[in-house]
Amino acid sequence: MAASSARRLQTKPVITCFKTFLIVFSFIFWFAGTVLLAVGIWGKVSLEDYLAFVAEKSTNAPYVLIGTGAAIVIFGFFGCFATCRGSTWMLKLYAMILSLLFLAQLVAGISGFVFRHEIKTIFKDKFQEAVDMYNRTGSSVDDIQKNLRCCGVQNYTNWINTTYFKAHGFPESCCKDINVCEDLKNVTVAKDEVFHQGCIQLIINFMEKNVGIIAGIAFGIGFFQLIGIMLACCLSRYITNNQYEMV
Repeated sequence: MAASSARRLQTKPVITCFKTFLIVFSFIFWFAGTVLLAVGIWGKVSLEDYLAFVAEKSTNAPYVLIGTGAAIVIFGFFGCFATCRGSTWMLKLYAMILSLLFLAQLVAGISGFVFRHEIKTIFKDKFQEAVDMYNRTGSSVDDIQKNLRCCGVQNYTNWINTTYFKAHGFPESCCKDINVCEDLKNVTVAKDEVFHQGCIQLIINFMEKNVGIIAGIAFGIGFFQLIGIMLACCLSRYITNNQYEMV
């Protein structure tokens, strides 16, 4: 009996230490979820025009981040609650949830890396299609050409064979300075007044830069979850083995 009591006294600081670390982890995990949620909302607002060209294959990406961020926020609270209660089944469930989230983020990241070339091709094809079907009414093409200061897919000459060019000339969004764009139907004159660089490479560069930031945050959160899995499993094991009851 004395040996058992002494063992419990020795084990209590260990469990308290694990409990403290897991609460801190859960709080940081919750904060990381908030950041991921904010990044998802930012991605939806900032990248919407660019994602619009790949239809349903990529327009859901910001929603995935928003959903993942919201789930992490909820599970972060759950982790704190499970730790404070000292419930072994809750801690095991928390570890399982963290494992599933980690695997989901890992698979999503690997898939994005593997299919990155296919995604670039889709961007190019969709943007070419948007240029061919350009009608000047609330077009994302205009927003991209103005923001990135570009014209056409590969270069400004891509507009020459379009239906819109034959009727109206280059879009005003191609102009370096709208105040000096006078004869947009005359290629010889207009070529000095419009941007020469095409948009597709700039779009890809823009997406890679921003998606890289998002992927870095997601992977950072993912590997951070491994610490939480280890802490939750260790705390659950110590509580079970020593029949420790949290007060």
